[in-house]
Amino acid sequence: MRETVTLTGMVLISAPSGDYDRRLVLLTRERGRITAFAHGARKPGNPLMASSRPFSFGTFTLYEGRSAYNLQSSQIANYFDGLSLDMECTCYGSYFLEVADYFSQENMDGTELLKLLYQSLRALLNPSIPNRLARRVFELKSMVINGEYTEEPPRPVSESCSYAWEYVVCSQVESLYKFILKDDVMREFESVVEASRRYYVRHEFKSLEILDELTG
Repeated sequence: MRETVTLTGMVLISAPSGDYDRRLVLLTRERGRITAFAHGARKPGNPLMASSRPFSFGTFTLYEGRSAYNLQSSQIANYFDGLSLDMECTCYGSYFLEVADYFSQENMDGTELLKLLYQSLRALLNPSIPNRLARRVFELKSMVINGEYTEEPPRPVSESCSYAWEYVVCSQVESLYKFILKDDVMREFESVVEASRRYYVRHEFKSLEILDELTG
């Protein structure tokens, strides 16, 4: 009998494979980004169908194949179903998944990035936290986790904006979404985070194009 491994993670990508299977990309705490196949997940009533959806967070029991893992079972703690009820939240969430896929690596500790992704999706579902703010906090902190950032904003900003930057850089992930910015400071914060993102992240995200079109 093949030895199995149980990993905590979230489904980043779910794509059809063959007639009945799904190819999954998961961000896991223990092994970073992995590829897994959910055999039969496209068949109605298959127990792997629900856990093969993007945003599904929980524990996944897998066994290793030659070039990928195979999903045996899962226990999903959060499907983030609320995101599907709001088109804007869905677009933000899809962008977060794509960024996590870009930054994550195989066989690397994915704990901090997974926690950031989870907390940021929760922030999207919190009506008291503007989606614009959740996006910029997520972008800045993901760069911090990846080790590509500056301790201070890349250009002079107001004291309030500078404090927000420092707070995101230095705070634990669990404490990130505990502040709100006034409109003028929010525009400043968006501007400097965007400047850093364009400098450090040399990649075009398809989901971001859709998001920018939607939000103007």
